[in-house]
Amino acid sequence: MAKPRVFVSRRIFDEALAELSRHCRVESNQRDIRLTTPQLTRKLAGTDALICLLSDPVPDAVFARHPQLRIVSNVAVGFNNIDVPAATRRGVMVTNTPGVLDDTTSDFVWCLILAASRGLVDADRFFRTGRWRGWGLLDFLGHDVCGKTLGLCGFGRIGRGVARRARGFDMRVIYTDTVRAAEAVERDLGATYVDKATLLREADVVSLHVPLTGETRHYIAAADLARMKRTAILVNAARGPVVDERALVSALKRGRIAAAGLDVYEREPKPAPGLTRLPNVVVAPHMASASVETRRKMADMAVANCLAGLRGDRPPNLLNPEVLARLSR
Repeated sequence: MAKPRVFVSRRIFDEALAELSRHCRVESNQRDIRLTTPQLTRKLAGTDALICLLSDPVPDAVFARHPQLRIVSNVAVGFNNIDVPAATRRGVMVTNTPGVLDDTTSDFVWCLILAASRGLVDADRFFRTGRWRGWGLLDFLGHDVCGKTLGLCGFGRIGRGVARRARGFDMRVIYTDTVRAAEAVERDLGATYVDKATLLREADVVSLHVPLTGETRHYIAAADLARMKRTAILVNAARGPVVDERALVSALKRGRIAAAGLDVYEREPKPAPGLTRLPNVVVAPHMASASVETRRKMADMAVANCLAGLRGDRPPNLLNPEVLARLSR
């Protein structure tokens, strides 16, 4: 029997590609240049599976053109780049890579919290220009983190990981979520459930960990920023569109909040106008999961998901299991 054909939309680790190639005929975009949707559509001619990144849009038009597709395996925990309902209607499995990046992302959230709180990036830029003339009492003043209040919007795996690390900074931890955590979890992490308005009013650091849905788009808008302390810091390593980025730029310019640390953006890869010129924002290029260990695990998981689906097995991280019920009829 002929091996199934797989297209890999961007460069992945050689070991993961080799494992995929043992079982499939593989074409890979090793130039690592992001393909347009028409380019991707052309590349999928005659293929059985697609392995793609979060930056690759896979709309219904792709599925409509390629009814032979059996599975789309996303190398990311997020999947807002894929029209999952359209895939489901057309009988295409969709998978992601949850769990493996929780600790790495939780660590990176703390990079953003500390760098934004202390103005580290702006101070680094100043030092590199050669303008620094020695220690001054009022130079480079930031804000302490130790002993302050951390507010977590979303209390899933990553939110809880951030809370766990907050114990080392002796912080009060409050959180809000659509579903309250079990009492044992709250006790273990020293976290207190509050409503969103209370969290925004009381938190010194507001860290976002909500998924992107119709309800969470612009979860933080101008009115929400207005409720925060003027000394507060907003951190977003979740999904860009959960923050109204233009409203955030305005709030940072006016000193409505003290600072922000961002790893994701509303219209990636482009930031909102004026964002990167602000001295009180730390901007990172969607790199929260970017450790060698974690990115390797993500690639391996995506390949495993893809191969399972092509074998006719249930992929370990299937997002639309109703497809299997349809295929088994």
